[in-house]
Amino acid sequence: MNDTLVTLVGHVATAIDFKDSSSGGPSARFRFAVTPRYFDRRTEVWTDAPTSFYTVWARRTLALNLTASVAVGEPLVVHGRLRVREAPPDGEGVRWFSADIDAIAIGHDLNRGTAAFRRVVKTDTPLMSTQKAAVV
Repeated sequence: MNDTLVTLVGHVATAIDFKDSSSGGPSARFRFAVTPRYFDRRTEVWTDAPTSFYTVWARRTLALNLTASVAVGEPLVVHGRLRVREAPPDGEGVRWFSADIDAIAIGHDLNRGTAAFRRVVKTDTPLMSTQKAAVV
């Protein structure tokens, strides 16, 4: 309800790590690199700001479609909930923070290329057939 929703534009930095567990269903994650560009008025040239890296998490159908559609280096637009995690200090007193995105939607950045959309055809499962029969 009070989630921080963000939309990021960047590139896939690592291969998609897909897992399918019987209890939690399919999930996928990858590292996402975002490098803002700005116009430096002093030098009058476009300059890259420092790159930020995010771990993007996708669940269920989004995880399946992501795995089948995306490769390292491709430009994407990611929309989701921002989660900042903090790890407790290690033996040397070093703490680290991680910015994760729980993705709601992911798509190719059409400013940088073209894409061909293919709709996924869902099959009926026995449970769904039973539910449909009960509704009718």
